[in-house]
Amino acid sequence: MTGQTRKTSFRTRTASLLGASLLAFATIGVATAGLSGIAFAQEEGRQFSAKAGEKVNEALTLANGGQNQAALSVLQGVISTPDLNAYEKSTIYQMMGQYSYELDRAVEAQQNFENAINAGGLLPNEVDNIKVVIAQLMIGNGQYREGAQRLENYLNSGGQQKAQYVDLLVNAWVQAEEYNRALPWAEKWFNAANPKERKHFDLLNFLFNNLGMQGRQADIVKEMIQRWPEDKSLWDAWASMLANGGREQEAFEVTKMLYLGGALTDEPDLMKVVQYYSFYDMPYQAAEILEREMNANRISRSPDKLKQLSGLFRQAREYKRAIPILESAATQSGEGKLYADLGEALYNEGECKRSETAFTEAINRGYDAGKSWMLIANCRYDETSKLDRLNCDMTDAQMAEAPITRARASAISAFEKVPNGSRERGNATKWVKFINAEKLAVDRRCKFERNVERELCYQKMKQAYAAEVFVGEFKLDDAETCMQYKTDYDKKFRVKIE
Repeated sequence: MTGQTRKTSFRTRTASLLGASLLAFATIGVATAGLSGIAFAQEEGRQFSAKAGEKVNEALTLANGGQNQAALSVLQGVISTPDLNAYEKSTIYQMMGQYSYELDRAVEAQQNFENAINAGGLLPNEVDNIKVVIAQLMIGNGQYREGAQRLENYLNSGGQQKAQYVDLLVNAWVQAEEYNRALPWAEKWFNAANPKERKHFDLLNFLFNNLGMQGRQADIVKEMIQRWPEDKSLWDAWASMLANGGREQEAFEVTKMLYLGGALTDEPDLMKVVQYYSFYDMPYQAAEILEREMNANRISRSPDKLKQLSGLFRQAREYKRAIPILESAATQSGEGKLYADLGEALYNEGECKRSETAFTEAINRGYDAGKSWMLIANCRYDETSKLDRLNCDMTDAQMAEAPITRARASAISAFEKVPNGSRERGNATKWVKFINAEKLAVDRRCKFERNVERELCYQKMKQAYAAEVFVGEFKLDDAETCMQYKTDYDKKFRVKIE
């Protein structure tokens, strides 16, 4: 129960308590006037004259017939009569206060009861009773602090501490947001209650919460859970207290228990479970719960929720499961960022063509072109790892047409599309240099290998020519490899030899 809801509940109960107790107090003096005052009470100075008594009886008769306004009019005429004694004035003002209250004129009733005291015709215990009535009227009229103070003064000075008065006082201090003043009376009310009802526990829980008394609140909530274990709001409060007290793991365990027990069914509660799993680095479990509850229509399949679900699957490296969710979310929302997320998920699954399509759509919808082209280029370059490498047995023409050469050129083309003003431009330039360096390294390696092979063949041909005199013929070792260099060798080293 929220603070505002709780205060509204207090306000309703205050009005109910006020109606019951005020009527009981207000009728005390009036009943005395009707039964004994008109019969001329024997106490000195506490009796009605015949004339005044006749009017008072007339007012009583009208009031008993439900004609409170008429009764009030009669008394208003009487009160201005000269030579009324103090007892008569106090009694008449009491009656006027009651009838004003019956007519829902609380301010007027309060003033009449004040006049009853000021008239000086009441005994001390009667004055105390009327002071309580005035205090209750003030509380009922929204003067919570002043009314509560008066009622508290009465109780502290030896007034009868009826449960209804203590209850009303607590409610008044709560309405005045004087929770520290309400607490001792609330504890008195709680301790005196037998049997204790839910309202008694709720009140202490509310006060402990507002006074920041977490330890005592925890004790009362524990006891409430034992009494009403089926009440989810109590478990929620318990989890909240644990979380606010820095005991997040325990709060998570309580929430998890509620979920597994089927107590959580509303979307906000279910999302809290998802958030807890995500917070504790369990994205896969969080995604599983979110997807399950979406399928059960207990969590909406809005673009935001789909985006969250795909994000959780991506955190769990479940890119394949994230892809159809991202496709749905992107289609629903048309958001460029979601198309970029889809492109990244496809990139992680090695689906470069689909990834490039998604990134292109993201760019068209205003998403960062630099980031998009970087990932497109990276995906194209990653494809080269699946292709046959260049080798030095290839001719230059074969190398130029090799699939890996074309893939590298495609990657370079994408890197070069990263806009000059993009933060990614520097990285793109480095990648182009790196890819060109790879090709240059192959060229240099092959050139070196070919030079070493040619030099070895030159040595073999020199030896073959030298041995020709003895063996009668030019006999070349490893002729299959070296014969390709014989023309160059002869041109360089045997031009002058006939």
